[in-house]
Amino acid sequence: MSIEIIFFIFLFIVAMLYASVGHGGASGYLALMAFFSFAPATMRPTALVLNIFVSFIAFTQYYRGGHFRWRLFWPFAIASIPAAFLGGLITIDARLYKIILGTLLLFPVIRLGGFKLEESDGDKEQSIAGSLLIGGAIGLLSGMIGIGGGIILSPAVLLLHWANMKQTAAISALFILVNSIAGLAGLFIRGFDFDPAMVWMIVVALAGGLTGSYLGAIKAKGLLLKRVLAFVLLIASIKLLFT
Repeated sequence: MSIEIIFFIFLFIVAMLYASVGHGGASGYLALMAFFSFAPATMRPTALVLNIFVSFIAFTQYYRGGHFRWRLFWPFAIASIPAAFLGGLITIDARLYKIILGTLLLFPVIRLGGFKLEESDGDKEQSIAGSLLIGGAIGLLSGMIGIGGGIILSPAVLLLHWANMKQTAAISALFILVNSIAGLAGLFIRGFDFDPAMVWMIVVALAGGLTGSYLGAIKAKGLLLKRVLAFVLLIASIKLLFT
């Protein structure tokens, strides 16, 4: 089996499993591209483009399922969108980039590895000021690294008891979508390169995103596959942090 086919198989699995929890998958795509020695200059824009497509599909499924709450979403978004755009304009040292990405990969490891946060029914009142602060911080970091920020937003919302699991997944999906567009706009102004295989990567990620978002919003999810992905992401995190 060729290296390209192996890459696309893993890409499908990453998109599927991230979409099942309302995420676009950028952190997973970045880890996967690092494994397959993609050029660093193409990793951020490639991950953000894939993020846009997959998070849109995930949001659509959760929205149709009646889980989206606008009042919960907008305070995060109005701060995160301009911050993500500014983050996309920032170029950071390659070593620092690896350290930040390696650290951020630990969030999906916890989420996908079966380590569940306490189930919340959204019984606490959302703080607008706190939401603006969280949204701005996540947005800036998202644009700098090339992710949508859902891997940070989701645990924050659940820990604060502002929404239940599916509501959190719904707002995270749209949060990732708008941040990815804003971050890509910042990168576009600065200038970037796309990988020639982008079209096929989008097709495979879309297929994975459709499958995962359907399973996450409607059907049960496969814990074994999620744990396998969590293990792979953990190895990627260690590789980025210590090599």
